[in-house]
Amino acid sequence: MIKELKEFLFKANVLDLAVAVVMGTAFNAIVTSFVNDVITPLFLTPALKAAGVAKIADLSWNGVAYGSFLSAVINFLIVGTTLFFIVKAANAAASLTKKEETEKATEDAAPTQEELLAEIRDLLKEK
Repeated sequence: MIKELKEFLFKANVLDLAVAVVMGTAFNAIVTSFVNDVITPLFLTPALKAAGVAKIADLSWNGVAYGSFLSAVINFLIVGTTLFFIVKAANAAASLTKKEETEKATEDAAPTQEELLAEIRDLLKEK
């Protein structure tokens, strides 16, 4: 049973997932700080002052803290947009690599000039 657990824990997929979770958590902290410390003060300050609150998390109406929800939506949009561009770049790199591999395989599969000349020579000898 320990052997099975070890095999499961050290499979590449599990390790990749663990790294992705850790990186995602760190990235989430960066985005949250970006929204709370940069976006909100720079762009949302006039709206917050008009609403009479100091922080976006303080926005509420009849006990509903929609400021926190608005902050979470902004976080989601930033993370989603960033991930979109990361995946798009990774797909482009993968397709470029695949194209290069296909071209190399095609070049390797094609006969060399010497092989073609030998085939022509053999055909001429037969006639």
